[in-house]
Amino acid sequence: MRSLTVSYDEHCRLEFAALYQRLAPYFISLDTACPYGMGCTATFHQASFAPLSERALELFLAAGYRRNGNCLYTMRCTDCEACLPIRLLPAEFAANRNQRRAGKRNGDLEISLRPLQAGWEQLELCERFLRSRYPQENNRALSYYRDFFMNSITSTAQLEYRLDGRLLGAAIIDIGFNWLNAVYFFFAPEEKKRSLGTFNILQLVDLCRQWEIANLYLGYLIPEVPAMSYKAAFRPHQLLLDDRWCWQVGE
Repeated sequence: MRSLTVSYDEHCRLEFAALYQRLAPYFISLDTACPYGMGCTATFHQASFAPLSERALELFLAAGYRRNGNCLYTMRCTDCEACLPIRLLPAEFAANRNQRRAGKRNGDLEISLRPLQAGWEQLELCERFLRSRYPQENNRALSYYRDFFMNSITSTAQLEYRLDGRLLGAAIIDIGFNWLNAVYFFFAPEEKKRSLGTFNILQLVDLCRQWEIANLYLGYLIPEVPAMSYKAAFRPHQLLLDDRWCWQVGE
């Protein structure tokens, strides 16, 4: 399987190089404060798009890009390389003891895949999550849905977790033929002991296996940021290092 993965990645690199050559004039580099609190200037290399083909977005994801609304971006920070694109190959993944415990701990939840929507339930939960996680920032649930989650360039859905009908968590995911992109996950702050973030990734892995999706993109792994570092425990995984997806197997 891994030899086939190398061939797939090389094909993606060649195809993306040709695609980017055509699209490069539309990209800009935007400097701003680091959204992850790394203390340096962050540079977003980004462009906004009309609807893209499923294959085009696959190539961007394989090249380490992320989606924010209709914008695709990658980090090109001068003084920092902390943001490491991470992906799982669900066919290769094996849950560890703590992850299996998180799975059992949340066995009482109802799980449903729904069209992306910003109803009062979703907005209220997202708002509480943002206030708990980022109280110092002017983040609002409505702007997250309007400007970050919703888009017209790819197919997006919402995976919801409920207990006796009450919404405890929601994952925003983009779905392609050969890939699944984890855009964002928010959950009830009072349910922290459930390890819902871990449970959500386990469910995404299961969804990929059911649909025979080969690649699960989890965004950035940032070892210095706890909210982004927990992804490292999902092994084996791959990190994009020097434009190559490299296996990380051991603990």
